[in-house]
Amino acid sequence: MSSVPRIAAYVYPGWHPTPERDASFHPGFTEWELVRECKPRFEGHAQPKVPLLGEYDDRDPREVGLRVRLAQEHGVDAFVYGWFWCRGKRVFEDALDLGFLGGEHGRDAPFALMWANRMPRRVLPVRRADLPVLDPARFVDTDVEDFTAMLEHVAERYFVRANYVRVGGAAYLSIFDSSFFLRELGLAAAREAIARARERLRARGFGELHLAAIEPGADVIGKLREVGFDSVTNYVLLPDWKGPFLQDYAERARACAELWPRIAAASGLPYMPSVSPGWDASPRGADFGLARPTKYPWWPVVVGEHPDLFREALERALAFAREQGSREGLVFIASLNEWSEGHTLEPDTRFGHGWLEAVRSARLAAHA
Repeated sequence: MSSVPRIAAYVYPGWHPTPERDASFHPGFTEWELVRECKPRFEGHAQPKVPLLGEYDDRDPREVGLRVRLAQEHGVDAFVYGWFWCRGKRVFEDALDLGFLGGEHGRDAPFALMWANRMPRRVLPVRRADLPVLDPARFVDTDVEDFTAMLEHVAERYFVRANYVRVGGAAYLSIFDSSFFLRELGLAAAREAIARARERLRARGFGELHLAAIEPGADVIGKLREVGFDSVTNYVLLPDWKGPFLQDYAERARACAELWPRIAAASGLPYMPSVSPGWDASPRGADFGLARPTKYPWWPVVVGEHPDLFREALERALAFAREQGSREGLVFIASLNEWSEGHTLEPDTRFGHGWLEAVRSARLAAHA
């Protein structure tokens, strides 16, 4: 087994029409409209982001297969799909079930799930600056029975596959908003939900679960181990949400790397680092000009991003993961294809295959 940690890229599954979005916007709406129509909003603003391979429907296994194979050829080992579940209701599931698992690559390409315990926005681009960043209707509540049912569903449908990602023999699953999960259930109920889900999985022969907490808040990070989490990580760890509007990529990437050991120490759990090629969610917010709101999706924007700087960030992440001493660890990239937030490995017209080449170079350096 290679001593280089596995690299897993997050996948945003929202690149196809859904009945919910048809009803909220118009029939056939996808976020490609936002990506395509975003114009520069300040001097030097690198918008719009244009996919070199073209826009695509992520339910199409041919289109998905092309991008998966390209990522694998450049050193991406696994794909972590955002997976939306709200008390049995699923959204965007066709990207995984049809586009990824429906093609030849779905039999072999390693994959895992991140429970995206928020519902997609019903208004895009966001036009109301006076409303909360997170509409309460987007939060996904759960309880002991629902969480157990969800894990059983995931195990029956996905854990059983030979190409599902495992860490130390246990099926890997992460929770996107781990803070909301713990605050909404309460620590005692969360502990019971995780324990009961694990018992049910074992009883039904699905094996062990590796549960990762994504970006836990300061009020809950010290409770993760006792509740039942196995590791901690991030989705996008790059922008400073309380910082200036324009933020330098190199500075932010270095600053975030300094947080990794602190997160591990605060949680008492292994930290699996996450790096990103950029951040710019401008397409998701209406253009307010200089009167832009000082919050997501308008603020902040990371500038100065470049594949060479991303390669350095990924090299730091691989070195950190290897120093932890676990050969089962993962290093995450956010993401493969989040075009409307400005972080994607897929080829673009600005850098060509540069982001993927950066992954390949970082892996080669880690092997040296």
